[in-house]
Amino acid sequence: MRNVLSGFVTLLSTLAPLSAQWLHYPTAGLPRTPDGQPNLSAPAPKTPDGKPDLSGIWEISEQQNGFGVYTSHFMDLAVDLKPQEAPMQPWAKAVSEQRQAVEHKDDPLARCIPPGVPRIDTIAPFKIVQTGPLVIILYETTATSTFRQIFTDGRPLPKDPQPTWLGYSVGKWEGDGLKVDTIGFNDQGWIDTGAAHPQSEALHVTERFRRPDFGHLEIAATIDDPKTYTKPWTGNLKLHLLPDTELMEMTCENSRGLEHMVGK
Repeated sequence: MRNVLSGFVTLLSTLAPLSAQWLHYPTAGLPRTPDGQPNLSAPAPKTPDGKPDLSGIWEISEQQNGFGVYTSHFMDLAVDLKPQEAPMQPWAKAVSEQRQAVEHKDDPLARCIPPGVPRIDTIAPFKIVQTGPLVIILYETTATSTFRQIFTDGRPLPKDPQPTWLGYSVGKWEGDGLKVDTIGFNDQGWIDTGAAHPQSEALHVTERFRRPDFGHLEIAATIDDPKTYTKPWTGNLKLHLLPDTELMEMTCENSRGLEHMVGK
């Protein structure tokens, strides 16, 4: 079951019927066991040029917990780290504490704004479409229909980017992993939800995507923001493939999740 549906989002009847959204349509090319079940431990697929193929619909492999003691990367990207391993500048620590003290009422996600990177990788299923010079990620978020473009055609990052919520991304292959560098963020995004780690326009996110087998994806997301943190730090995400399904339409007006319960 999709964690986002069971934990943070209650869909209203305005969504199209599930039977109309190909939620049980067999995925083409999916390896299967003799009884017809998806073989998620099969070797990871390759593209015609021999690179790992990251394509598929992925979901974070952890239960989304609520406010309190954080146990998920959606709530705290540094959940696996000691406090000194993700050290905040004094002003950033004060902002994080203030956001938690007012029960996260200023979270941009509560205003239907897309969660930033890498928080957007932790909230709901997303679909990777890998082509030659471009990797596209389509998100089933609780904000609005959202996408990212990761250019793998050798172009450099922009020199003076207009600040955005999701930034500008370029990628290159390093062995069997895709390294993605993203810059050009605004200073209004939140790194995560519960701990409410802040960011500045100096934020540089490096994501390293690796697909160890057919059914699993790993993303090591490094936060490098010298205005906000005294050193870079990394959250390690583990995701699983959602076979025989498709993304659902998700818009903010269809959600009654906790992230929209402003000040509750």
